[in-house]
Amino acid sequence: MVKMDDLLKPHVICVPLPAQGHINPMLRLAKLLHFNGFYITFVHTQFNFDRLMKSRGQDSLKGLSGFRFETISDGLPPANQRGILDLPALCTTLPVDGLSSLRDLIARLGDSPDVPPVTCILSDGVTGFTLKVAQEFNIPEFMLFTPSACGLLGYLNFEELQKRGYFPLKDEKNLFDGYLDTAVDWVPEMKGVRLKDLPTFFRTTDPSETMFHYNVDCVNNAVKAKGIILNTFEDLEAEVLDGIRKKYPQLYPIGPLPMLLKQFLSSNNQIDSIELNLWKEDVECLEWLNKKDPGSVVYVNFGSLVIVTPKQLSEFAWGLANSKYHFLWVIRPNLVDGGEEVISEEFLKQTRERGLFLGWCPQEKVLGHPSVGGFLTHCGWNSTLETICEGVPVMCWPFFAEQQTNCFYACDEWGIGMEIDNDVKREQVEGLVRELMGGEKGKEMRKKAMEWKHRAEVATSPGGSSYINFNNLVKQLKTSP
Repeated sequence: MVKMDDLLKPHVICVPLPAQGHINPMLRLAKLLHFNGFYITFVHTQFNFDRLMKSRGQDSLKGLSGFRFETISDGLPPANQRGILDLPALCTTLPVDGLSSLRDLIARLGDSPDVPPVTCILSDGVTGFTLKVAQEFNIPEFMLFTPSACGLLGYLNFEELQKRGYFPLKDEKNLFDGYLDTAVDWVPEMKGVRLKDLPTFFRTTDPSETMFHYNVDCVNNAVKAKGIILNTFEDLEAEVLDGIRKKYPQLYPIGPLPMLLKQFLSSNNQIDSIELNLWKEDVECLEWLNKKDPGSVVYVNFGSLVIVTPKQLSEFAWGLANSKYHFLWVIRPNLVDGGEEVISEEFLKQTRERGLFLGWCPQEKVLGHPSVGGFLTHCGWNSTLETICEGVPVMCWPFFAEQQTNCFYACDEWGIGMEIDNDVKREQVEGLVRELMGGEKGKEMRKKAMEWKHRAEVATSPGGSSYINFNNLVKQLKTSP
């Protein structure tokens, strides 16, 4: 039954890129807006909607009063698994099929007496097709960019890379001959950054590389939006945010979103029950952690898209085993390139008392558990922010996109991380785990991580920069023509 007061609320349509790392921050922002008086329509692709129903059950997407779900097409065939290797295809089909089906959805919502008129489109920064629909229906649009500010500033310099002759690469050997150590000395807000610290999509000899041009188009299209929202905070990325404001003056850094959400929602709030993890979470790992000493467990998770070779998996495994520390390791079903890798019997025998393997887990709860002393991560931005929120230091193994940029800042600017070589070796993994968990460098990193946690808490508390920016965003969303 429709509540009359719902029909009087401003109505925001939320359109994330259909990948886990983009869905999560959009959902957090949608929950915050719902709590602050907005009617929410959250848009999944049909593929992800079906996947969520399968992993989380029929009731998971029923929604609540004033918070509902709809679907659009991503244009890919049902058999396509939407993995990391399918991203270029997705970036080709989504702007066509997504645009068409989003247009149909908004027309249908406009004809429905059960929902209030759509007053705003809140889209992912890399779903630029939504701008065309917003203009057609004369609906204001705001954009949430899910990378870090440093990662976004990297993308904003892609055209400059092209002008200066760094894209495309002249020769594939440039990937290995030290060329990527070249300093990026023309971006004053990114001191010390080298080519290899920028988002990876320029690392190609192909001048028509889909992902490079897709990102250029997205950051340029975003100037048409009414405002740009970032999941970061002023204190963490102040210089970089100043650089971004040159392109996007209407900028709202409102992160870390997990902390801001806790400021507004109690844990028993009904809206907090909505979760959109594409894999089923194993919550029993928290019981396993309860039996471990404080700070004694290494948490390992390479995120929702990264793929590794069997050799890389083996090197990580034996590095962890030889360190003699306890570990909790998330190994997705599609983590290993070329099929499912079976961890050797010898490894399992050696680590039976010390290791726990999962398909997926509630990461925020794991990072916040007192038994977790360090995090081996791919440096995706959600993971990086979540580890800052919990004051946990990291070992970084960046894989692609702006993960390399996040790694540079975590290690060189924020002092919370150590990098593992791309060509991973068990000896280095073992050494870094020992240093992270028990060495002097590890202690320094843990102290730094706790300092950043405190600064994040200040930013998201009443009177803090992110809290103020969010309230300004709410006012803008409610008054924007």
